[in-house]
Amino acid sequence: MTLVEGLFLGTYFCVLLVLSLYGSHRYVMAYLFYKYKGNLPMPLGRFTQLPRVTIQLPIFNEMYVVERLIDAVCRIDYPRDRLEIQVLDDSTDETQGIARAAVERSRRAGHDIAYLRRDHRDGFKAGALQEGLRRARGEYVAVFDADFVPARDFLLRSVQFFTDPRVGMVQVRWDHLNRDSSHLTQAQAIFLDGHFVIEHAARNRSGRFFNFNGTAGVWRRATIEDAGGWQHDTLTEDLDLSYRAQLAGWRFVYLPEVVSPAEVPVEMNAFKSQQHRWAKGSIQTARKLLPRILKSDLPRAVKVEAFFHLTANLTYPLMILLTVLMPVSMVIRFKHGWYEVLLLDLPFFWTATMSVVLFYVASQREIGMPVWQRIKYLPFIMALGIGLCVNQAKAVIEALVGYETGFTRTPKMGISGKDRSWLSKKYRAMTSLQPLLELALGAYLTSAIYFALDKGVYFSLPFLLLFQWGFIYVGLMSLLQGRVAALWRLLRRPPREAAPAVE
Repeated sequence: MTLVEGLFLGTYFCVLLVLSLYGSHRYVMAYLFYKYKGNLPMPLGRFTQLPRVTIQLPIFNEMYVVERLIDAVCRIDYPRDRLEIQVLDDSTDETQGIARAAVERSRRAGHDIAYLRRDHRDGFKAGALQEGLRRARGEYVAVFDADFVPARDFLLRSVQFFTDPRVGMVQVRWDHLNRDSSHLTQAQAIFLDGHFVIEHAARNRSGRFFNFNGTAGVWRRATIEDAGGWQHDTLTEDLDLSYRAQLAGWRFVYLPEVVSPAEVPVEMNAFKSQQHRWAKGSIQTARKLLPRILKSDLPRAVKVEAFFHLTANLTYPLMILLTVLMPVSMVIRFKHGWYEVLLLDLPFFWTATMSVVLFYVASQREIGMPVWQRIKYLPFIMALGIGLCVNQAKAVIEALVGYETGFTRTPKMGISGKDRSWLSKKYRAMTSLQPLLELALGAYLTSAIYFALDKGVYFSLPFLLLFQWGFIYVGLMSLLQGRVAALWRLLRRPPREAAPAVE
């Protein structure tokens, strides 16, 4: 074996080892979830008089959902003299008029609601929340993004936990209004179910740190101020504030039985934009806070979990490297006749792959979903996660080198169920050159599949096909979905009336 071949194989197995280590972390999460499943949070007491609450609604160009949001928040069951609503509007389109009209209508109906508009987007969402906080009169602050539809009992079921003076934030579980819209939305819903059902509950009930998700939660105002307020030096201001608050000694509570439904992106490019922001923000937060966490006197278990939580997205550049090295490794080992060495991959792949399967099956079972109907999506979910690698690796590298980008909103279409009306709506995420690289990786893996078939290396085929399918699907959907929507709008556009003839 040449030195170059040895370096290729050594790098390949090191990458596999790191990825299997992060994959094993899902087993740890599942173990902690079931170990502490019975540790149900209970309020320390009950308020004799309900506290004053401010609900903040940060919006930016949300013409399809803002009216639904305001109406839903105004239906929340809470004494009107104890509830203040702030519509924090940074919009630059028709959303302004829709929001103003909805606010005025709600005010006439007796709600304490204010429309607050900035003429700039300094700090993006974090800046809007911080500016609204200066005017807020509530002791507690709830936040909802534009696509959420909170339940009427949201506050009554969450605010009582603040009778414990150590509790700084209460987060509830997300549900999904358009879960059944497509395979893409089904996959996103299962992704999020794993995070909210297993990870959040495992971290919270075992005493580890967990985070506010930017929406569908309530903060103690004093906690926000004690932790340094909303800051916009990362793209995940919610994750950043959550860790700063818990480092300051505040306790968080997670309520999976309280559900707040929202919309998941229906377009691939919108989904990628959202995931890019979350991945980049998590690495920015890791750079900002992880040294402080590791130097603190927190228990070792909390530090270890914080490390895995904040650095999980580092696996995406490694996945790109694995994609490149996997066919090369197969060719090198076949060339030297090391058939038995070819099997060394299996334990690593099995560790990472089965952890995904068991993790998401457990989450679907816990929320009462028909598990056997959801299992059919698991190969697609794994392929989708692989296909996102280019998008996510770019986010991670940008965060590591300190490349600053703005806060890109995720387009909301105001749909539920299998509604296809999004095809005719105007909000679209931008298409980049990423799909070309994704398709190139798919083509590269196609050549590896032909090699495996020709040489009889059949045990490699499931993994090669999974990677190939993921990159080709994500690449094609990114290129074609927006064009299909544009064609749909063109075909449905009413014909112009002919101009009257002139004598």
